[in-house]
Amino acid sequence: MIKLNNEKIEFTNFPNGETKLIESSLKVLTNNIIQFKYEGDDDLIKLMFVKKYLESIHIKEIKLAIMYMPYSRMDRSENGSAFTLKYVSEFINSLNFEEVMLIEPHSDVSVALLNNAKANYINFDLLPRVLKKVNFDYEHDYIMFPDAGASKRYGKMKIKNVIVGNKVRNFETGDIKELELHGNFETGGKKVVIVDDLSSYGGTFVKSAEALRRRGIEEVYLLVAHAENSVFKGKLFDHIDHLFTTDSIMSEENHWENVKYKNKITIINIEKVVI
Repeated sequence: MIKLNNEKIEFTNFPNGETKLIESSLKVLTNNIIQFKYEGDDDLIKLMFVKKYLESIHIKEIKLAIMYMPYSRMDRSENGSAFTLKYVSEFINSLNFEEVMLIEPHSDVSVALLNNAKANYINFDLLPRVLKKVNFDYEHDYIMFPDAGASKRYGKMKIKNVIVGNKVRNFETGDIKELELHGNFETGGKKVVIVDDLSSYGGTFVKSAEALRRRGIEEVYLLVAHAENSVFKGKLFDHIDHLFTTDSIMSEENHWENVKYKNKITIINIEKVVI
């Protein structure tokens, strides 16, 4: 889905499948920002059409906000694998945006690959809302970073009690065998909010919740800026009390299709946070 200045851009298809841009759906201003929510590879073509059309009508000041950078997991080439994040970044660079804002990038590689890019780590804004919602006790309860990467990314969050996870993997399969916890468990707190950028099936967070409950934690909450619709297919909701995320990937429609989880998930409109 693509928006221009908060208004959804409309597209149709010709009989052979080619994409047609509905120019009348574009809300053009003096300063313009395109909001890009990746839902499929065809959205990249649509993004190109919109940018090229705006250029054709002499609109030059155009910024891009990427709700979730597609292909973020493919941020390196290993054993000759395709470096697809680099390829997609090169495509976006070819469109010559004045500025590109990445919402909660999965790694610094995305920011480095994109021209005129900056990161917006919205979990710093979302966390206080979540803590208020769960009646977090700042003196006794905890936030948790499930691995060293999350700890590095969010280490500046000003919370007194922090737990950091360490994944122990099976070297042959790459699966997580267990998750070690590091932190002070003597505060008496019974509540943990896990913070990370992305969840797919939620395996890391399942392991985290299991380890936390073995240490006496009674309530486990999860905050991720991006959650894929695949979270409904794993065992995540059997192990956490509530998921807080945005609609950067997940759709409200998918949420309600999975009605049995409606009391265990809060989807925040990302545009109200960043735009």
